[in-house]
Amino acid sequence: MNTKLILTLCLASLLSGCAGGFALGGVATGAAIVHDRRSVGTVIDDQVLSWNISKALYADNELNEASHINVTVYNNTILLSGEVPSEDLKVRANAITSRTAGNKQIFNELAIRAPSSLLERSRDTLTTTKAKAVLSRIDLPGFDPTRIKVITEAGIVYLMGLVTNEEADRSTEKVRAISGVVKVIRLFEYITPKS
Repeated sequence: MNTKLILTLCLASLLSGCAGGFALGGVATGAAIVHDRRSVGTVIDDQVLSWNISKALYADNELNEASHINVTVYNNTILLSGEVPSEDLKVRANAITSRTAGNKQIFNELAIRAPSSLLERSRDTLTTTKAKAVLSRIDLPGFDPTRIKVITEAGIVYLMGLVTNEEADRSTEKVRAISGVVKVIRLFEYITPKS
């Protein structure tokens, strides 16, 4: 299957609201995009950039076989998280990402250790779910928890999004209180609240 066809299918599924299948319809995604502070073009650019970086990392056989790397892109900011077995592979992953992404900001948070186990990844998924749940209970005028991207690796929670200082502080405070969270790393971009 050629790259353009795959990219077209990915974009079509993004725009139609598909998640792991082709049947959800456009309402949920349309609503999410309406609430997103990024433009529709930026949301699509982020998805394409994430896909291109993942593809480039996957093409490196040694990285692909020895590592567990997650690529998250939000508003052109890139987070590499997961595990690599050596500093050399961490540097290589960064170099591949940089070549693919150009001069975008990269946060290379890859831990130097063996890839995480299924149990560890399941715990991280549970922590992410708990974080999203506590974010949904923040009572702040105009706050929308879907504007914050939550990524968890080895109990470390990364928070990304376009937020006000108050939204960032309240989100961080709530997520830090979750059992099993080792620490919270804020990769937010800050905006001025609308008066």
